Amino acid sequence: MKFIVSSQLLYKHINYVSRVVPSRPVLPILEYFLFELHEGQLTITATDLEVTMTTSLPVESKDSGKIAVKAKIITDTLSKLPEQPITIKFDAETRAVEINSDSGKYKQVGENPEDYPQPHSIENGIQVQMPAVLLSKGINSTIFAVSKDDMRPAMMGVLFHFTPQGVSFVATDAHCLARYTFSDITTSDEYRIIIPEKALAILQKVLQSSENSIVSVEFNQSSAVFYLDGTRMNCRLIEERFPDYQNVIPVDTPNHVTINTDSFIKALKLVSLYSNAHTHQIRLKIQGNMLTMSAEDLDFANEASEYIPCGHEGEDMEIGFNANMLLSVISNIPSKETTLMMSTPNRACLVVPTENDANENLLMLIMPVMLASPAY
Repeated sequence: MKFIVSSQLLYKHINYVSRVVPSRPVLPILEYFLFELHEGQLTITATDLEVTMTTSLPVESKDSGKIAVKAKIITDTLSKLPEQPITIKFDAETRAVEINSDSGKYKQVGENPEDYPQPHSIENGIQVQMPAVLLSKGINSTIFAVSKDDMRPAMMGVLFHFTPQGVSFVATDAHCLARYTFSDITTSDEYRIIIPEKALAILQKVLQSSENSIVSVEFNQSSAVFYLDGTRMNCRLIEERFPDYQNVIPVDTPNHVTINTDSFIKALKLVSLYSNAHTHQIRLKIQGNMLTMSAEDLDFANEASEYIPCGHEGEDMEIGFNANMLLSVISNIPSKETTLMMSTPNRACLVVPTENDANENLLMLIMPVMLASPAY
């Protein structure tokens, strides 16, 4: 059996699914792609047992068949070939795979396609459609807050919370929280699913090249499938109870500080260089329309401060944060100005853009840290 295909077109599709191939597979067969040829269509599948991605492309062929092909060898080969038609042959009995280009011939031995794991199926699933650009925005705005703590499995993914009022993407690691809500994507009932971080990181790469497309999402209690432009990603859900994020968002935050986002980020990156290497603590002191950002490391007698003009409503106050955590939050604010909404120095601080797109709402929450010493 054989087919003819553009080398770069095949490489592009292989690149989609290669992100799923595990670096340390629990089964040898997971180092392989599954190639399935039928009626001029080539389907390529990769899996790590938790995430399965499948993509299809047209080829010149009248044959049918399937073979498991070593992922790294064929990916590296195609990456070094210039754009040209190539012919790929494979023998179902000997499992021999042969690639013929204008200037060379490359052979490898495949594996039994019947040993390749099948993706988990969706039965009685719920279906939702959304623009790829909105799904990409929801993932980008929340994935940074996903927990890396194995002891908190419910937080190791992003919650998709579907309601009749809209859909919210939520992630938290218990120290910060990110929520992005779209009010124009609704469902008739309420559904909650937690998508693992790895699956979303892989999906995001596909979304970046298909922002004008529509994504169809189908899910049940244990699995979800994303369909997009001939690519399908199937993943297992995190079957844990996500924290009640709505109750941790404060409603009484009388102190508001509005500041230029770029200026804040630049000052934060600079001042944090002088913070303690273990605590990364910085201090924000708000007095009138001036914010003083400072840090110190008593072990090395290092200290720094930056003065930034700001808009301010409420009482003067001082509050401390982990600089790295605050930077990750502020860096995901898309507007020119950012507003910090606070009540007291020991309670959660809300971080929001001064402007949101229509029907969209972004909210970040970050917990402060106790200030170690008086300001210098």
